Amino acid sequence: MIFEENEIRLEDIFSVQNIVIYLIIINVIGFAIMFIDKQNAKKGKWRIPEKVIFIVTALGGGIGTISGMYAFRHKTQKLNFTIGLPFITILEIIGVLYFFFIYK
Repeated sequence: MIFEENEIRLEDIFSVQNIVIYLIIINVIGFAIMFIDKQNAKKGKWRIPEKVIFIVTALGGGIGTISGMYAFRHKTQKLNFTIGLPFITILEIIGVLYFFFIYK
């Protein structure tokens, strides 16, 4: 068939290279939103909703949001963030390890 040559496979979309690119981008976004929110907090401007920070973390940006949290000393006094962000990130890492090494 003609369509077989142009067929898009999941293996092509979810290649290691694409996953690494995605993780770099989402972590840069996570780091940036912590920076932006800290700057806006200093100036008394509109803030990024906390749920957005948690969503970015849940989408794989945990390293970026946690790094930003401590680099800018932002939200480090809030228990939801000091425990919640690392907890989400650890769960994601466990899930990935399970998926790649145990579940086949």
